[in-house]
Amino acid sequence: MKDKLNIAMLGHKRIPSREGGIEIVVEELSVRMVHAGHAVTCYNRSGHHVSGKEFDAGTLREYKGVRLKPVLTIDKKGLAAMSSSFFGAIRAAFGSYDVVHFHAEGPAFMCWLPKLFGKRVIVTVHGLDHQRAKWGKLASTYIMMGEKNAVRFADGIIVLSKGVQDYFEETYGRKTRFIPNGVTRPEQRAAELIRERFGLNKDDYILFLGRLVPEKGLRYLIEAFREVKTDKKLVIAGGSSDTETFTEELKALAAGDERILFTGFVQGQILEELYSNAYIYTLPSDLEGMPLSLLEAMSYGNCCVVSDIAECAEVVEDKAVTFRKSDVQDLREKLQALCDDRARTEAYKAGAADFICRKYDWDEVVKETVGVYAGK
Repeated sequence: MKDKLNIAMLGHKRIPSREGGIEIVVEELSVRMVHAGHAVTCYNRSGHHVSGKEFDAGTLREYKGVRLKPVLTIDKKGLAAMSSSFFGAIRAAFGSYDVVHFHAEGPAFMCWLPKLFGKRVIVTVHGLDHQRAKWGKLASTYIMMGEKNAVRFADGIIVLSKGVQDYFEETYGRKTRFIPNGVTRPEQRAAELIRERFGLNKDDYILFLGRLVPEKGLRYLIEAFREVKTDKKLVIAGGSSDTETFTEELKALAAGDERILFTGFVQGQILEELYSNAYIYTLPSDLEGMPLSLLEAMSYGNCCVVSDIAECAEVVEDKAVTFRKSDVQDLREKLQALCDDRARTEAYKAGAADFICRKYDWDEVVKETVGVYAGK
């Protein structure tokens, strides 16, 4: 294969964007691959931002050297991902690409088409998406077919956790390449905008930051926090995914506890300040692929409390606190103990950033990914 490749990426919503972890991964890979001399085209959805059209940005044709091409998208729940990946795959199949890289299982349903036209096809499985609670029967079936098509047609499959690697080996006898996500050490920010907008100061809140979807364990978090004896706030930062119904359910569950604050979707300086000034970051998920928000939280030097699912436990090792998945009482006890013991919390903070930034490096991720493109 050529030293300098022409690469197409699809399956994400759009870049630049923080609508989900996939968008961050695609941006990091694409920009770094361009910097290394490859040509990269990303096929962006043309619909609205998942957290509301108020977050829509102008349509870009290029971003940091990455070519951006909008594709026809049916902007309806359950159809946006299907339609954009369908039309993106058609355009990629007829493009002059060496590699077409699909991100996520649903979009991989179309991976046979570029393969038919002689392209080398790579699929990154960011998580076992058919297990996610938000999908109905039709969508789950489509995602499962995407998984099976990836197994059948992809030249290489990348997975983000050992658990998913084992799943493909045991279920399909298919070998995959384990390449975790990366993280970059960020600049710490003082509490300025978050003080002005939300009344938040350094170390006076516990933070969740991510999409508001059932598998993130937010019901457990709210139930547990309501029983924690502390004057610290619980900040739930993030937008809904496709529907407001679950967000309204969470707000009803939190009603009556003035310590619980919903910020909505955040990005830019506010996001950076939230990470920089949290007392604890928590991710109580039942299901993850590889949680980029957890890597980011640790890179900011946060004490983290996470569920003991493999995808979280593999990331934090012994550098964070884990609780039994979906166990409200255990989560409450772990949060209470850290609220009561500042010295222990500070000890976790002190070691988090160095540990995570050594363990996960984007440049190494790009090097290994290009190796998969070349069949190495």
